[in-house]
Amino acid sequence: MCGDKEKIKVLFLCTGNSCRSQIAEGWARELKGNVIDAYSAGIRPIGVSSRAIRTMAEAGVDISMHQSQHIDEFLGIDFDYVIILCDNAAESCPVFPGKARIIHKPFDDPYFASGSEEQILTIFRKVRDDIRTFVETMPESLEAENS
Repeated sequence: MCGDKEKIKVLFLCTGNSCRSQIAEGWARELKGNVIDAYSAGIRPIGVSSRAIRTMAEAGVDISMHQSQHIDEFLGIDFDYVIILCDNAAESCPVFPGKARIIHKPFDDPYFASGSEEQILTIFRKVRDDIRTFVETMPESLEAENS
């Protein structure tokens, strides 16, 4: 993309805006900040997961200042894409006026992982890495999702 081209606006959406959407926003800002203006929100925000913050920090991305936000805070933004990262949010997603294309790209929810702390962190790391792999393909893959 040319340096003078406007960034695409992407909203990552999940239920709690605690894990997956925060991780996706962090990766998009870190890896694709030159072409993507990334945001995240939830249908019922519950706060940013300390495990999401920790596992992203392990990968060199600081999301410790992120806030868990309700989707209604973003209804006035003309997004290019709304990427829904969980089935529950897909069922509850509001209508976005304008040009926003809705893409459902579900990932496992690490928030409900159980086991020892190390087992739970292993699940968080897998989801973190899966989301990174997806974000690395953006924005080109978004057009393919709409074909």
